[in-house]
Amino acid sequence: MAKELKVNELAPKSAVEEISVKVIKISEPRNVFGKDGMSHKVSDVLVGDESGTIIMTLWDNSVNKVKEGETIKIQNAFVSTFKGSMRLSLNKSNGSITVSEKEIENVNTNNNMSDRVVEEERRSYGGYGRKPSYKKRY
Repeated sequence: MAKELKVNELAPKSAVEEISVKVIKISEPRNVFGKDGMSHKVSDVLVGDESGTIIMTLWDNSVNKVKEGETIKIQNAFVSTFKGSMRLSLNKSNGSITVSEKEIENVNTNNNMSDRVVEEERRSYGGYGRKPSYKKRY
């Protein structure tokens, strides 16, 4: 079994095999259009443990799987960045949320990992704005 992480150990682009967190606050679900062109229900959920908090983004059917005040176990997730802010997200293919047997009593709300500004790498879309690398031959 993998060592369970604490929220303050999360880092951008890291894989999260398992973490237990308490649900602090659930935002009102909103509808957004995804890259697939379809409408999706999205909710930002503030979760945390004794070491800190982070925003977890839940999509579609996952939105209804959590309730404020309960402790949940998240398996197969990852840390992404959105507008320079770290977010915890479920892996689409095998991520899961279950109610945890372990109760988290005290959550450190003074250490919100999503408040830290994270530098995002610029994506390279190849060739735009660059001069051609070939030379004209006469």
